[in-house]
Amino acid sequence: MKQQTPKSLSPMEYAMKYLTARDRTVSEMQAFLDTKEFGEADVDATVERLKELGLLDDARYAKRFVETRLATKPVSRRHLYEQLKGHGLSEADINEALADVGADEEAENAAAVAEKFLRQFRTLEPEKRRERVLSRLIARGYSYDVARRAYEAALETEDAWSES
Repeated sequence: MKQQTPKSLSPMEYAMKYLTARDRTVSEMQAFLDTKEFGEADVDATVERLKELGLLDDARYAKRFVETRLATKPVSRRHLYEQLKGHGLSEADINEALADVGADEEAENAAAVAEKFLRQFRTLEPEKRRERVLSRLIARGYSYDVARRAYEAALETEDAWSES
């Protein structure tokens, strides 16, 4: 039998349950509480209280998102920007979170991704392998130039490993 959420929960109680799973943005929280059909005043008051308590902080959310994403599955700055925008974050919060991700770090991340895919596609013919690695890098938001340089750097690294 399906368990139902009691209708008597307050907006704050719904919000706290929603925050239990993971951090949320202000926009995500507002949208969630809107689905529960609370009045605009209740939603606004709940969001403001959560901000006061430090439980909703878009700048912190964006910074953590970027750190976690780059540590687990590196993508380009452009891709990160699009993901953060999709979470309803402001330009200021996005730009602040991406400020530490420079061209050098992006190139290093792209090279690490290229090395991974070179290993993954090692049994393919060289041209097919190149095509697959570049398409994977581009799918992660890297420009063609960054992807090509990362691929070439990864090939050099691979050659150095095979020679030793």
